Amino acid sequence: MTMKHVAHPYMANSVPEIKAAMLKEIGAKSIEALFEQIPADHRLKTPLKQPPGLRSEAELKRHLVGLLKKNVTCETNLSFLGAGVWQHHVPAICDEIGTRSEFLTSVWGTAMSDHGRNQAWFEFCSQLGELVGMEFVGLPVYSWGCAAGNAIRMAARMTGRAEVLVPETMCPERLSVVRQYCEPPEMASHIAVVTLKHDPKTGLIDLKDLKKKLSKKTAAVYFENPGFLGVIETQGADIAKMARAAGAETIVGVDPISLGVLSPPSDYGADIVVGTTQTLGAHMSAGGGLGGFIASRDEEAYAREYPTLNISITTTSKPGEMGFGLTLFHQSSYGLRDKGKDWTGNSVYLTAIQNAVYMTVMGSEGFREVGELIAANTAYAAKTLSKIKGVKVRFSSGLFKEVLVDFSATGMSVAKINKALMKRGIFGGKDLSKDMDGFGQSALYAITEIHTADDIDRLAAALKDIVT
Repeated sequence: MTMKHVAHPYMANSVPEIKAAMLKEIGAKSIEALFEQIPADHRLKTPLKQPPGLRSEAELKRHLVGLLKKNVTCETNLSFLGAGVWQHHVPAICDEIGTRSEFLTSVWGTAMSDHGRNQAWFEFCSQLGELVGMEFVGLPVYSWGCAAGNAIRMAARMTGRAEVLVPETMCPERLSVVRQYCEPPEMASHIAVVTLKHDPKTGLIDLKDLKKKLSKKTAAVYFENPGFLGVIETQGADIAKMARAAGAETIVGVDPISLGVLSPPSDYGADIVVGTTQTLGAHMSAGGGLGGFIASRDEEAYAREYPTLNISITTTSKPGEMGFGLTLFHQSSYGLRDKGKDWTGNSVYLTAIQNAVYMTVMGSEGFREVGELIAANTAYAAKTLSKIKGVKVRFSSGLFKEVLVDFSATGMSVAKINKALMKRGIFGGKDLSKDMDGFGQSALYAITEIHTADDIDRLAAALKDIVT
């Protein structure tokens, strides 16, 4: 049976007549003519071997549901994966408000399509500023790594220098993003990335190495607190003092969910603060629920270097009424395109509204409670896992949310251990054996407020059974 040609089930304008009309309007003889600018050796000579097209929405739904069933999720398994995307509790109200049509339909557009979007963004900025102890906060960028890269470029423009010092224990993925932002040596605006040694006993930055590497070339010193390996950097004030003496900016990366129990970076000398927004009411979304922020003092020297969209509040002609709007728009890539301070795309502006809801419902007491719970769980995990024969917990004190576990003495690889854990319904830690030098067969285990003592005991029992 020969089927007559019909429109694509999801594109009603795909019938031949409409295609021909569109081609005529733009002056092209065929669809193939639209791709003539692509060199011939870059185009396929034969059609792709693709499965037959699905002819209905019902078929499509069945196909997608079948694919989704292959996923192994944290809802049905116990997870200790983190290292950048963590499993935190997301209050139901975050999704309820974040998915309202007022926000879903006005994430971008004219002022007339605002419907409270600008005020929600302002609340995000003001609350986050209060958390990190800074007055000026831009709308979020794609990730923590992007925020760090932007901040380093801000510091380079402000100081006229082209070098940044970063910890060697920094997240490898985040470091790769920073290197990309700092551009290759062949580029005119290249910023040299120099790594700082760490104390192998404590995980803290080696201050002697910092003193040695600080120079008139240093635009900024970047460090994280807590660090990628979970270590709380207790030398923040000393690092900032040394950086300032050398004429460099101090940039601190932070997980804001820790700030209920840790001092804000402004207290120990940060000039610019960056970090993640994923921990503030955003789902993991298969590794894609990310977002990054940039904050600083409310000084023109800093404000003029922001590449992000910035939101402001002011009075209106009506007494007692306040208005919200974008400011410094001209210096962004939206206003100046390639001439902007730096490129920033549509980013995660809708997630920022959920972040604002999370910070609102948590309040200062909620942040303190969740911070204390994470710190206590982390300490319990470090203590419990260190009792397993052949297992070594590095940097066993002063940790927050991440525990570095070394399996080298067991003679087993992290990959093999994680595979065995998965059979027991447990996601093991992030395998660092190929990503970071000097740590052998080590994995990074994330512990958050969603874990109970029973969860950690279950992990310990499984690891003990596997390695012994």
